Amino acid sequence: MGDDDYGKIDEVSILAPVTGQVLSLATVPDPVFAAGRVGPGFGVQPTAGHILAPVSGRITVVATTKHAIGMVTTTGLEVLVHLGVDTVALNGVPFEVHVKVGDEVTAGTLLVDMDLAAIEQAHKPTTVIIVVTNAQRVLTDLTLAPLPQAVAAGAVVATAHLITVTTTASPVVAAVPQSTTRYSALATAIVANVGGQQNINSVIHCITRLRFYLKDEALAHDAVIANLDGVIDVAKAGGQYQVVIGPAVNDVFDSVIAQLGPEFADGVPVSPVQEASSDVNWLSHVRNGISGVIGVMTAAMIPVIGVLAGSGILKGILAALTGFKVLAVTSGTYMVLNAVADATFYFLPVVLGFTAAKKLGSDPIVLAIVGAVLIYPSLITAASKGATAQIMFLGVPTHLMSYSASVFPMIVAAWLGVYVERGLKRVVPLYLRSVFIPIIEALILAIVVLVVVGPLITIISKGLANGLVAVYNFSPALSGLVIGGLYQTMVIFGLHWGIIPIVINDIATNGHSYLNAILSITMVAQGGAVLAVFLKSKDKHLKEISLAAAISAFCGVTEPALYGVNLKYKRVFVVASIASGLGGLLTGLLRVNNYALSGSLIGFPAFITPGVGIGSNFYGYLISHYGTLVIATMLVYVFGFSDKLLGPKENLKATNSQ
Repeated sequence: MGDDDYGKIDEVSILAPVTGQVLSLATVPDPVFAAGRVGPGFGVQPTAGHILAPVSGRITVVATTKHAIGMVTTTGLEVLVHLGVDTVALNGVPFEVHVKVGDEVTAGTLLVDMDLAAIEQAHKPTTVIIVVTNAQRVLTDLTLAPLPQAVAAGAVVATAHLITVTTTASPVVAAVPQSTTRYSALATAIVANVGGQQNINSVIHCITRLRFYLKDEALAHDAVIANLDGVIDVAKAGGQYQVVIGPAVNDVFDSVIAQLGPEFADGVPVSPVQEASSDVNWLSHVRNGISGVIGVMTAAMIPVIGVLAGSGILKGILAALTGFKVLAVTSGTYMVLNAVADATFYFLPVVLGFTAAKKLGSDPIVLAIVGAVLIYPSLITAASKGATAQIMFLGVPTHLMSYSASVFPMIVAAWLGVYVERGLKRVVPLYLRSVFIPIIEALILAIVVLVVVGPLITIISKGLANGLVAVYNFSPALSGLVIGGLYQTMVIFGLHWGIIPIVINDIATNGHSYLNAILSITMVAQGGAVLAVFLKSKDKHLKEISLAAAISAFCGVTEPALYGVNLKYKRVFVVASIASGLGGLLTGLLRVNNYALSGSLIGFPAFITPGVGIGSNFYGYLISHYGTLVIATMLVYVFGFSDKLLGPKENLKATNSQ
């Protein structure tokens, strides 16, 4: 046989895509790449941010998060340029891409501008990794220049020795397509072995990996997944369970989402087909938008749900201890315990700034600073003056509100932060970005929230409050139905602040508040709903969260129930709101009164009439509140929740038997 029977050897030079220190692949700070499981290659620790094409060819992949570029040469060599480690979590913010899929480029063409300072601020390695992803099919060897060495972008670092099939036509390296059936089967096996649908919070993908956010990584079968045909390896980093697939990751991801449902596709852009559909069906577009907002809220709140629930329970215990005169509010013991119980709520905007920014891809530290600005002591003091809480900012009259324990304003700020940061990078020189962009971004976002978002919420909430008071004056029963059904939705968007001053004024002026009795009902309804989830679900993790959230709601703190469970499974929240409306109707019919700024089940002393003691009003409280508890629990148990929302029953049973 001659050489033509076996093919001939071609060589392709691979250039350094960036100026810096060349690293052997084994030393790059990513265990999957370092082990060569994606393919052979090398790394560069960059000292500049201009990323050039390492070979000539066609752009085949530009990651949606901009952190990776895929190329193929005319001889069939597939080269991946991966920018940083775990930078997929930065949602494209540090990268400005100059090419698109389908572009033909020559070696040395500028591909991406990479903001090294922004990546370092996010505590991610900036290492650029270059690998050949189809090495098993096209390479005989990849030789590297002597390492380590400092190189300039465009210098030859490696030589790829290819085997190309020689025919009368042009050399071709053929890739055998995998069938959709295989992708579906692989997706099914992966989902089952990460613990089933009920163990998955969400899933994203980068250029080579499925990245699962799991509820409990201990339920995943690492060895089984790693040995699946089509899986390269399994890795765990940054709170993600990573299944390394390689070039077929898009197809496998699509099959996974087809099985799980689009709500699990965390941060994945809408496809053109979906966009076209949304344009035709505006109602679907609005519904998807609302679902997206709720999804960001719940995802941002998830990291603090446990401490919120515990804080709510502690607040309830303190309320009971002070109500029974065991502790005085002026005692040192009370002040310390109250600080522990209240700190999470008071500083919630700071925490949410950080978690929401990570979810949306803006700068977590900057958003935490924005949250701190909103609860800065002098602004909080000014906001406490009620009707006179107005300041002049650059000549613009700005009405202040209390942002402690608020959620929605910080979600808006985190969303805007992505675009503000992107805009600032276009105008601020690279060498000034690390100093000026964070403070300018914080200033812009704080101004937007204080001058635009806060006053807008104040206007809307005051209008709603006045309308609800008018309804109450017309008919207590009707107002109970309306307020009971809507109040917790108002809480989600921060629109309840217009009602709180009315309640405080009623108690301070008249010594009682019928309105607060109705608000108290809404806490019980949300607690009853999450109690039903606890009673019905077989998922251990969900039961644990649900019970703590229920106790917290019965202590007067509904955030863990709202954001940890009820909003996440939207039908639970809807049914709970219906039950809350029915409970409010019952409260209005019985004319239940409240005599202190307290409520829910733990606040029962606030329903004992001063000077009279336990009488008709307290009996009305027992009937309305415990009646609401029964209604909410039964309705959600029967109509509002099923473990089918978590995943197939067979997967659930398998999980429980482990």
